[in-house]
Amino acid sequence: MSTTSKPDSVLGDFVKLLFSILLPPVGVFFEVGLGMHFWLNIVLTLLGYFPGVIHAVYIIAKK
Repeated sequence: MSTTSKPDSVLGDFVKLLFSILLPPVGVFFEVGLGMHFWLNIVLTLLGYFPGVIHAVYIIAKK
């Protein structure tokens, strides 16, 4: 099993992180779709921008 990442995977993760900072629910949607984490992120983002960003970055980073 190789530990190196494919360039497409790195670029995709970068784009997801960028969306997570600009529009947190969009980054989560790209990662998990319309699941529970997406809806939770919308609520967190509506309650405060930074909780939504933290949650989105966490969801993307944990994979």
